[in-house]
Amino acid sequence: MKTYIVGGAVRDRLLGLPVADRDHVVVGATPAEMVALGYQPVGKDFPVFLHPHSHEEYALARTERKSGHGYKGFTVYAAPEVTLEEDLRRRDLTINAMAEDEAGTLVDPYGGQCDLAARVFRHVSEAFAEDPVRILRVARFAARFTEFSVAAETNALMRQMVDNGEVDALVPERVWQEVARGLMESQPSRLFQVLRDCGALARLFPEIDRLFGVPQPPEHHPEVDTGVHVMRVIDWAARQGLSLPVRFAALTHDLGKGVTPPELWPKHHGHEAKSVELVRALCERIRVPADCRDLAVAVARDHGNAHRALELRPGTLVELLERVDAFRRPERFEEFLLACECDFRGRPGYENKSFPAPDHLRQALHAAQAIDAAAVARSVEPARIRDAIFQARAAAVTAWRDQPPAP
Repeated sequence: MKTYIVGGAVRDRLLGLPVADRDHVVVGATPAEMVALGYQPVGKDFPVFLHPHSHEEYALARTERKSGHGYKGFTVYAAPEVTLEEDLRRRDLTINAMAEDEAGTLVDPYGGQCDLAARVFRHVSEAFAEDPVRILRVARFAARFTEFSVAAETNALMRQMVDNGEVDALVPERVWQEVARGLMESQPSRLFQVLRDCGALARLFPEIDRLFGVPQPPEHHPEVDTGVHVMRVIDWAARQGLSLPVRFAALTHDLGKGVTPPELWPKHHGHEAKSVELVRALCERIRVPADCRDLAVAVARDHGNAHRALELRPGTLVELLERVDAFRRPERFEEFLLACECDFRGRPGYENKSFPAPDHLRQALHAAQAIDAAAVARSVEPARIRDAIFQARAAAVTAWRDQPPAP
């Protein structure tokens, strides 16, 4: 029985990055022997055990054979005679197919160290094509390791997988899981670029894919291309270290521009309402969590109004604040403002421009919150409570706006 550290821990150590989790492969052991040594079995699809003291994962060396569609369509074989090289051969990329023995000696049968030095994502073997999740994983790694590129032969293999319909077998929850992780990496636009390069973006996210090549008015969008704009927006959100809901809202805020008839380009009147429909459909299709969905819908619907905040009448401002639930959920309102600012900043030359709209909306909310809603409610008939509170809030915003500027 021999144990090896494998995969990401080896890769990250060689890259000089901190190692968060360590996975181990055990060669020459049976499940009964692992249990006898005190390891706790936890694997459902193949033999995985938790170390009795460190609680790190130890998996028996295994091979896999394709037996059906999708990423679950595999027959797993784990036995003492399976070698380390056979186990590593079934992994996705060469940089993830390295191991270290207990003495720290590197085992690299597939050239992972060379590909690390060359900053290349290369598949280990043709078995890569058997698991469509690997396309998403390569895209996610591209968002994390921003200096790496996908080997031409690996991109060709991924395109072949798309053409063969393998990505159509991906379950929605797994698609969301990988994309959510990729959105939280340092340059999430690279995830979508890799998916687009192999044709997977059009199959998994047609709403995003169709944004590329759609022009916007150059006086407002120097980058012109809507797809380019959205990629700049999500990268800006990543550089600010913003939350997943904000990044997802940044990704989906302009989906409606992708369905504007070409004869109307570069204008996109009414794209916000179309964006809301598309965001809802996308979220339903890939099972997006409610917090991400709700913020994305709010931003898609009202990011244009947020940009025009200084031009809106007090009553319209209060309507906007109520629509985005600012009175009940001020923390979500703050995320709404952050996503709108990402939209503004995601344009060349706008990174450091003055953008007073978010502070204007924050101050309007503060003014509207100052009214005593309970007192207003007690002063009118029940049927008029909602309208009376709205009018009081609008009056408070009007009074705030009419104040002379501070000296």
